[in-house]
Amino acid sequence: MRTEREIREQVVKICRLMYEKHFVVANDGNVSVKLSRNRMLFTPSGLSKGYLTADQLVVTNFAGEKLSGKLKPSSEIRMHLCAYHERPDINAVIHAHPPMSTAFTIAGVSLAKCILPEVVLTLGSVPTTEYATPTTAEGPEVIKEYIQDYDAIILDRHGSLTVGEDLMSAFMKLEKVEHAASVTFYARQLGNVNLLTKDQIQKLLKAREALGIKSRRPHCVNCGACLRAEKAASNVEAADNKVVDLIVDEVVKERLAAGK
Repeated sequence: MRTEREIREQVVKICRLMYEKHFVVANDGNVSVKLSRNRMLFTPSGLSKGYLTADQLVVTNFAGEKLSGKLKPSSEIRMHLCAYHERPDINAVIHAHPPMSTAFTIAGVSLAKCILPEVVLTLGSVPTTEYATPTTAEGPEVIKEYIQDYDAIILDRHGSLTVGEDLMSAFMKLEKVEHAASVTFYARQLGNVNLLTKDQIQKLLKAREALGIKSRRPHCVNCGACLRAEKAASNVEAADNKVVDLIVDEVVKERLAAGK
């Protein structure tokens, strides 16, 4: 069993990897890990993850109250606490801002589609939440719908949230999400993106079971995650177009009035 000092050093290592791989910039992102039944190690607020030291990490309880440390825990602590509450089986949570995955949410493109077999095999699917104002109570609310069933989710315009039985597991899921986004982006530039067939997906789900990877709900073919994401994106686009039309109408009216 690892000591607290060893876990602190691992958190710092993971944070540095996130920074070096451009999954976070400036003081973005946050990482947490369970230390015991009622103690959690958390990255502090306002500091770059690329330059953290082990002593700067903060210990809180699972009510979010600071137990030790000179700095404040991240303002996104409520999102982490929600993940632990909804998923007693996990021991680590990583929130990052991977650029390609985030760009997909801005473009209204879902990463939940069945494209890469290794993603279906390891993650099942990667759904996108509704938009939530960062650092507010909206964050925990939007992840509740998905965190019980998925180990990796995309936060609309706000990066990703990955969970695991340990820190490295949560980090590798973050890597896989951003890699999937990059491959999907390149494929879209080359032409049509061909989805896996239903038969191929069913074989992958059987392989998941054989590997002992638990499917918390039916994935891909039946989960509807990509359809919900696309519907939300289309609603946003429709709303944006309506606003643009209203602005154009007002401009035309002003110009007509000025010409009289």
